[in-house]
Order: sequence, then structure tokens, then C-alpha cells
Amino acid sequence: MDPDPADAPEAAGDTPAQDAPEPAGSGEPGGADAAPDAGRAAQTRPSDPDPAAVEVAGDAGDAGEPGAAGDAGVKPVLSEAEAELAAQKIERERIARRKAERQGPVEAGGKLSGKAADLLAAVRAVESGEKPSPVYFDEASTAPRRAVPPAAPATPRPARTAPTAEGVASVRSVLVRGGAPESLAGPAATALGEGAAQQLAEDPWRLLSVAGVRPTQADGFARALLGADAGPGDERRAAALVGWLLEQAALKGHTALEAPTVESALAQYGVPDPAASLERAIGEGAVLVFHEPLGPPAAEGTEETEGAEQPVRVLVGLDGYALAEESLADGLARLANTFDDPADWDPAAAGPGAELIRAVAGHGLVTHTGGEAARAEPLALLTAARQQGLRVCLAAHALPRTAPGRTPGALDTVTVAGLLAGTEGPGRDADGQFALDLLVVLDAPQLDVETAAALVESVPDGARLVLSGDPAVLGSAGPGRVFGDVLAARAFPQVVSRTPDPGPLGELVSGVGIGELNQVEAPGKEVVIVPVRDAGEAVHRTVQLVAESVPRAFGIPADDVQVITPGHGGSAGTRALNAALKERLNPGPGRFGGFDPGDRVVHVPSPGRAVPARVVSADAQGLHLDAAGVRIVVPKEQVESQVRHGWAVTAHQAVGARWPAVVVVLPGDAAQALSRDWVYTAFGRAERHLSVVHGVDQTLPRAVAEVLPRPRTTRLTGLLRALVAAARERPE
Repeated sequence: MDPDPADAPEAAGDTPAQDAPEPAGSGEPGGADAAPDAGRAAQTRPSDPDPAAVEVAGDAGDAGEPGAAGDAGVKPVLSEAEAELAAQKIERERIARRKAERQGPVEAGGKLSGKAADLLAAVRAVESGEKPSPVYFDEASTAPRRAVPPAAPATPRPARTAPTAEGVASVRSVLVRGGAPESLAGPAATALGEGAAQQLAEDPWRLLSVAGVRPTQADGFARALLGADAGPGDERRAAALVGWLLEQAALKGHTALEAPTVESALAQYGVPDPAASLERAIGEGAVLVFHEPLGPPAAEGTEETEGAEQPVRVLVGLDGYALAEESLADGLARLANTFDDPADWDPAAAGPGAELIRAVAGHGLVTHTGGEAARAEPLALLTAARQQGLRVCLAAHALPRTAPGRTPGALDTVTVAGLLAGTEGPGRDADGQFALDLLVVLDAPQLDVETAAALVESVPDGARLVLSGDPAVLGSAGPGRVFGDVLAARAFPQVVSRTPDPGPLGELVSGVGIGELNQVEAPGKEVVIVPVRDAGEAVHRTVQLVAESVPRAFGIPADDVQVITPGHGGSAGTRALNAALKERLNPGPGRFGGFDPGDRVVHVPSPGRAVPARVVSADAQGLHLDAAGVRIVVPKEQVESQVRHGWAVTAHQAVGARWPAVVVVLPGDAAQALSRDWVYTAFGRAERHLSVVHGVDQTLPRAVAEVLPRPRTTRLTGLLRALVAAARERPE
């Protein structure tokens, strides 16, 4: 799948736009000034119904059965949130046994009506990034309702293993009976795990587990296998739809959804009794249910609260994301509570990082916020920690472009992915935890909940952890709002940098961060706007800027100029721009699966990671890449899904990195895709020069002022507050 589900739409047709306003002049770097503009990835609406969205619960916490984990007759020490979580964990084994007692297979038959090619095309479109996730949750949520009886969660999903050849063949046989493409056998066997063929035969709607398959296509597959028994009210269909809706919401960053939102979506897909279907899915352990109180609890014993129930919102979620959030909350609280080695680092606390150094000296968990210039403060902290004899590590979402290749065990900047994989950083001790005393994580907004949980679980007791980043940039590609939730909980020391980003670019980006698109004085042509009328002109001017104007005016080679655009598709998306830039900068026949030696590419080994690289060669092993001195071999069968040309990228692919010069392309069809965080991220990637190919007219200042980041429904803030409150209530 595309690593940037919210950043990779197929743009609509190009609409000519009026010449853009010129806050600081117009033209090219050699003879123009500029005003910024950017756009967020367009998120095209599908033909399928679009469920209502949810809003993030700011400070809610979970509420459960007070006596679930306490001894009878004794005042429980645990909070209500902890009690519910404990009770749910105890019940997992019972739910697993109950799920194993489900009825046997259903007889299959028939053929799929319609074109199986449509199904295969849909899957490939999503996996390759050509199409975005089909369902979005962006509207206002419905009013809260009272809680339903809590149910125990399902057993955590086992780790996926590669399917056997026999397993794939069995799945292929079931797919053929249902008229589905045989090419889906591998993905389906991987997604469903052991017994995939039997699962599909018993429940054809399990095909929704394959990325890119839509409900209408799964319905057709089910009709082919089950005949008249495959009705819209089938319990199996409703259960599969609940899971599918939550997976689609995860692609938008949510770790849970409000129950009324899920019910509304089920109704739009023709489920006769959505509320009953959702409760059945909860009862069978297919999804988890949580109750978050709305507002602080009322004082007990007052006349106003006698017999009254505190209003709550009911959330449902998949076990994987729910358990990751719980594990992350526990891990963060553990680090804060097990730290007992405050030190006097005052002699080293000087300069811009002094406040951060003092905070980290006395606490196990500290958050740090600031812009690009503020990244110097964590570096000063590392120097101070090394002087104290501590083992330190600095991990970032992406490596600096100038970083040389590192050897395993090096303590320079490493990637979060490399640190977790053990290929970078200090390695692990005998207990499987990082061999370090201080871990500083840059680009913390890019941590999704599962990555953050794995990272925090690996930090040993008594060590220090610093989460540092700019809250105004685009959020993580995966589910969760980890950095924002930790900040919102206000449970740990927070250090806010006062170091401003310098120069016209810093002034421009800082204004965007507070919702203002300011005209800036740019005597050195640091910011230039290039008005265009349509997408064709946008592509032409972009190539001209990268290949001629910027190198001539600033002495910056074309290899150090990065193009950023809202999406992959459309007349001025990454595909169109990369094709034009390749033709100009490195023409060739594309003999290695569309690539030639010297092509600039991005390697996407997993969702949310985009590693800049250069094509070296290709052989029987696959495509050979050079990423800042590190050699990468991408197997031939993975090249199509993991490698793209990289002269032009999306803002999600660019986040965490910076270039001497950046060209942000905003064609007219990107007008509806702009948001403040996209503009802030795109403009902030430039170190010395920013050119904005501007075709969205007045949409840009309106987007910066009014279009805020999409809220994400998560539970981490409430979990952290509940754990901190419980710790304060415990006797010493």
C-alpha cells in the first residue's frame, strides 16, 4: 500500500486558475520574489458511502467496572480505567475459546458476476498508491450516547508469517470458485494466516482483509460462493464490515471510532440493524469497546449527582491498535515512575539547550517542542549527557541528507526503524532492551502508535527518554497521534523552545504555523512565487526551475533541489512531474523495471518510511540502490510497490528531511487539498530557497488561516491521565 494514504490522491482534471497573488513579487529565482503556497494531499471521495467522522477526545479517560480488579470489601487502588483494562485482559482467554466454537464451513458454489479484473485492479491501485484509502472519517461526530454493557476484547492477533505454497494454492482454489482473480491468493493467504482457504469458504467477506478490496466486490464474491444465502443482513458480512471500517479509519490516523459513527457507516452499507450488529461484533470479541467519560467526574455525595450517571462516549477499536495504545501508556508511565537518579547538570546547562538539559537531568521522560532551529537543543543535550558518562542515542524519522553510512553500533543519528530492527544504534542488552541511558527521539510527530509502543517497551527502567518534534508538521502516516496526545495529557515535563527559525524562510514558516500567510522581505530571493494558469504550465515551470533557474541563481545543483506536490496522481502529481524531470535530468529507456542507473528514487520499505536513494544497477537479486552510502537491494517482485522516482515527492514523504532548495507545486486541482499543516510541512523543507509554483489563487491564504489538521480519534491522552491519577492516589 501507499505509505501516505492521506497524501496520495488521484487529482481531478486540471482547472485553469487565475494568476496567483504575489505577496513578494513573482517570477523565477533569477528575477522574481515570492509568496508561499502549498497544499495538503487531496482525499478523493469514493462512490461508496462515506461514514460520518469522529472528533478526537481531548482529555477523556476510560471508565470501567469499579470492582473488576479489586478485592471485595476493600477500597480499590486501581483507577476505573485500570480496572476495566485488567478485567478485559483476564477475559481474553475465555473469548478465544468461545470464538473457536463457531459453526462449521458453509457450502460454496456459483460464479462471480461482473469482471474479476475490476477487483484485481482495485487491489493493485491501493497497493501501488495509485488510489487512496476509499473511506474517510472527516465529518462531525454525533452526540454522545450512554454506554452499552462492556465486553471483553479479543485475543491479540498473532504475528503474520509467510504463507506456504500449499496454503496459497488452497486459497487460489476458493478464489477461482468465486470468480475472483487468482493473483489475490498470495495477499489473501498472508492477510488471513493459517487456514485462510477454510476461512474464505466459511466467510467470503473475509476477503475484505486484503488491501484494496471493497465491500461491493466482497459482496459479489460472497454471492458467487453462497448464492441466495449471501444477504446484506448476514452476520458474517456485518462483522467483516465493522473490521474493514476500523481498518479504513486507521489509514486516516484513528485508533478507534465512536460507536454511533460505526453504526451510521454500517447503515449506509445496507446492514439492517447496525446497532445490533455492532453489539454482536463486540460480544464475539471481533472488536473492543471502551467507555470514555466526558469531562471530569462530579463530586460524590452531592444532591445533584445522586443517582445520575456520568455521560460517556463509547469507542470501538481493533485489538492491535488498542493494545498498542495501552502498552505505550504503560511504558511511558513506567519510564516516568522508575526514574530515580536526578543529577546536577547545571555546569553543562548553558546556551540554547540549557532548559532542556536541566529538565532531563531530573526526569525520566521529557517532551521538547520547537521548529527546525530548535533541533540544536537536543544535540546540546547529548553533549551534556556524554560528559556525564551516559550511554546516549539520537534517533530520527529520517537521516540527514549529508549523513555518511553508519556501521551497526554507531551512536550518531540513527533512524527509528533501524534502531528497532537492530541494524543501527547501540544494540540490545541481555534482556532485549536498548543498551543506553538516554534516548532522544527527533521527529516525534511521525511516531505511529505501534512504532512508539515498540520503541518505549525497549527503553530500560531508569533510563531517560526525550520526545522532540514540531507539533505543527503533518502527523504520522500510521494510526495514532502519539506526540500530540502525550503533550495534551500534560503528565510529563514539557520544554518549549524559544529558538526562532532564522531568515525570511523562518519568518514565513513561523507565520504559517499560527495561521498567517505573511509577506516577507526576501532580498536574496529566498522565497519566490511562480504563478501558473494550469497543470501543464506548472509541470513546465517546475522542470525549468529545477534544471535551470535555481542552479543558475543560487549555485545549488539540480540534485539538491526537491520538488514537493500534494499527491501522486493527476496532471501535476508526482508521477507526471517525475516523468518530466527524468526526461530532462536523466533520460533513459527505464530498462530496470522503469528505472535507469542514476535515477533519483525513494525507497518505501514500509508505510510511512520514504528513503531517498539513487539507482546503481540491477541484476537477478533485484534493484540496487545507494542511500547516503548505504547499499540497498530491492527484490525484483517488490520494486513496483516499494520504489518510485524521487525528484518529486509528497509532503508526507518529505517530512523529517530538508534540502538546500525546494519547489512546492500547487496546481489548480490542488485547491481543495490545502491545509495549514501541509503548507507548514512543505515550506519548512527548504533551507536556503523556496519556489512556489502557484496555481490555486486565494485558496492558499484561506487554507493557512482556516483549514486545520484533521482530528484523530485516539485514547492515549485519556489512558495517560488515568495512569498518572492512579499513581498519585496510591499510598507510598
